Amino acid sequence: MFSSYSGLTCLPDLSSSASLEKKASKSSFFRQYQFWLFLLAAALIRELPLVSIPFKWLETYFHEISHGIAALLSGGMIVQIELYPNGAGLCTTRGGSAFLISFFGYAGAILWGGLIYSLADKHQRIAQVFSAFLVLLLLGSMVFWVRDLLTFFILTVLLVLLVLTVKLPKLKYLQAIMKLIGAIVLLNSLFSPFYLIDGRNIGDGAALADLTLLPEILWVGIWSASALAMALLLARKST
Repeated sequence: MFSSYSGLTCLPDLSSSASLEKKASKSSFFRQYQFWLFLLAAALIRELPLVSIPFKWLETYFHEISHGIAALLSGGMIVQIELYPNGAGLCTTRGGSAFLISFFGYAGAILWGGLIYSLADKHQRIAQVFSAFLVLLLLGSMVFWVRDLLTFFILTVLLVLLVLTVKLPKLKYLQAIMKLIGAIVLLNSLFSPFYLIDGRNIGDGAALADLTLLPEILWVGIWSASALAMALLLARKST
């Protein structure tokens, strides 16, 4: 009796395996350097004339609301928040600690940038919840502390953009945009203190110099170094 067996040997799909390895490699590279890539994107956006405008407004808002929060936490109150098309702003307060209020404009923007990025980096749902919180913060600011039409218009633009972000169909897109916003706010907080060195002796640095007798350049250095330290911390946590 003769029995024969004919079988086929299954060979591994080398092309499919190579494709998966390539995708994994790209994903690993992006994960390792994602913060620096977002920071690079933020630097490019800062140079685009029209695209950069709402991001400048948002960074200014975080700067001014930080003055206000410092006033509230030190026993004072917010009288009015004003934003201007050129990216300038003003938070008028009454009472509270003059030192904390002056210091936490730039310091607060650094914290906001770091907080937005790090929370968005944790989970897509956290990014969604925090973006909804920012919408409520903007609404509250418009109701309680905005007195002029120009600021109302600027905050309305920011509000609409944030609402559109929250309503994105896929959370991964919202997460990426929130990370980008955090990176832009942080990058602006790194460079914006240097605008105080203009010889006019006005602004937060001059106010702190009058309060502490320490030179304005020292406070500029503290804010910029803090922003750089935050950037390095986020880069290390993102790897």
